[in-house]
Amino acid sequence: MFVEDKILIGGDVYLLPKMANRHGLIAGATGTGKTITLKTLAESFSDMGVPVFLADMKGDISGLAKIGEMNDNIAKRVEGIDSFKLKSYPVEFWDLFGEKGLPVRVTLSEMGPVLLSKILNLTEAQSGVLNIVFRVADEESLLIIDIKDLKSMINHVVENKDVYEPKYGAIAAKSANTILRNLITLEDQGGNDFFGEPALELDDFIKVDESGCGVINILDAQKLSLSPEIYSSFLLWMLSSLYEQLPEVGDAEKPKFVFFFDEAHLIFDGMGAEFLKKIEQITRLIRSKGVGLYFISQSPADIPDEILGQLGNRIQHALRAYTPKDQKAVKVAAETFRANPEFDTADVISNLGIGEALVSVLDEQGVPGIVQQVKVIAPQSYIGPIDENVRADLINLSEFKDKYLEAVDNESAYEILANKINQNANIESEVPPAPPQAEQPQDEVPQTQQAPESQPESLSLGGFDLGTILGGSQPAGKKTKKTAQQKAIEKAATTAANTMAREVTKGIMRGLFGQMK
Repeated sequence: MFVEDKILIGGDVYLLPKMANRHGLIAGATGTGKTITLKTLAESFSDMGVPVFLADMKGDISGLAKIGEMNDNIAKRVEGIDSFKLKSYPVEFWDLFGEKGLPVRVTLSEMGPVLLSKILNLTEAQSGVLNIVFRVADEESLLIIDIKDLKSMINHVVENKDVYEPKYGAIAAKSANTILRNLITLEDQGGNDFFGEPALELDDFIKVDESGCGVINILDAQKLSLSPEIYSSFLLWMLSSLYEQLPEVGDAEKPKFVFFFDEAHLIFDGMGAEFLKKIEQITRLIRSKGVGLYFISQSPADIPDEILGQLGNRIQHALRAYTPKDQKAVKVAAETFRANPEFDTADVISNLGIGEALVSVLDEQGVPGIVQQVKVIAPQSYIGPIDENVRADLINLSEFKDKYLEAVDNESAYEILANKINQNANIESEVPPAPPQAEQPQDEVPQTQQAPESQPESLSLGGFDLGTILGGSQPAGKKTKKTAQQKAIEKAATTAANTMAREVTKGIMRGLFGQMK
C-alpha cells in the first residue's frame, strides 16, 4: 500500500521508492501468501505512478482490475490504517496465445538465435547452424519474421551450402533437419501465434492512466506455463530488450518500470555459465535505466548466487522443513537476511503463518535493514480472478486493441525466396511455393518495374521499399485483409515501417546476446 510517499509492506516496514529499483525477492512455499504480496506491491507501484509487468500463473491476479471486497480477515489486517481504501487498478491483459488477453508477438529476428536455441533445446552444433542461418538472412536482407520464414531460410542455406561454407564453416544437413523437426514441435506449442507481426513495442508496457497511476500489464501464463522454455525465453527477451532500449536515468527518485519474474526457477534451470554471466550483467546495470526486477520463487536457493546477491529488498514467507533438503533451504533463506537479535531467523521461517513474512528492505543509504517479522498488508483490489466476461470487456476497451489484435503478414524471407524459386525453374527446393497471385492487367505497372515519373516517389526505410513490402505476395494463413480504406493502409504501413526500424537495430541486440555460445 502506497502511503506517505512510501510502500507499506506490513507492520512498520516501508519500502522507499528510491530503493525500489535495487531489485527484490519474494519467496515462500506454495500457499503461504506470495501472490497476495505480489498484488500489494503491484498496487503500490501503480499508485506511485510506476507501470508494472507481471505474469499470472494461476489466473487469480486478474482481480487487480476489480474493486476489493471487505471481509473480517482484511479488516483485521488494516485495522488502524485510515488511508486504506478498497479500489480497482488500471490493467492491460496480454496473452502469447491471444486467448485471455491481447496477443503478444515477437519476430524471430528480434528473438535472435541464442534465445531461439534455448527454446528449441538445440545442441552447440545445431545452434551453430542456426547462427549461420540468421547471419545469412541479415547480410542478404531477408527478414525472418515467423516460423515459415525460418524454415525457408534453413532450406535456402542448406541447398546453397557450397556458397556459404567457405565463409561460415560446415553446415550439417543433419543439424538443419533437427532444427526443422523442432520447429514443428514449436508450432504445436503455439509458435505460429507468438512469432509474427505486429510485434510488441515495449513502450506500450510503460504507460500511466489519466489519473497518473501506472498501468499493470498482466500476462496470462496459465497455458504458457506448460511450455517453460517459451515462457522463460520470452521473459529473458523482455529483460534484454528493456536493457537495450531504455535510456539511462541514473539514480532516480522512483523506478520507471517494475518487472516481476514469477516462477523464477524456470528462467535459470539448465542455464549455461556464460548465459548466466550476461543475465548477471544486465541485472546489475538495468537499475540505472530505472527498472526494478523482482524474482518470485519458492526458495532463495532457486536463484543463482550471482543474481541473489543483487536483490536488496527481500520478503520471505514460510518454508516447511520436512526433509534434509528442506532444512538446507531454510538455512540458506535465513542466511540471506541481516540477523535480528530478538529471534532466530531460521526457526521463524519454518513457523510463519499464511500471510506472514520476514522482511528486509534497503534504508536511505542502501544498507539492508534488520529482518522484521510482519503480517503483509491486504490488497486493495479484489482477491481472486475476475469474471471472464469482465476480462473480455476490458480487452475490448483497450487502447491497443486495433494495434495488436489482428495479425499481419508482410513480405519477408518466405515470400522473397519463394519468388526466386518461381522465377528460376532449374532450382529445386523443399521451400513451399508461394500462393498463386492474380494475373495483372496489361496496363497495370508491375511492382518490380519502375513507376512512371509522374507518380510520387515510393517511401523507403533502411534500403527497403515500403511499397514493395505492402504489395508483396501474401502466403496462406491468418492476416489482416488489405483494402482501399485509409485505416488499413496506415496500419500496414506502420507495421512495415516498424519492422524495418527494428531490423536496423536488431544486430546490436543480437550481438549482446548472440555472442554467448
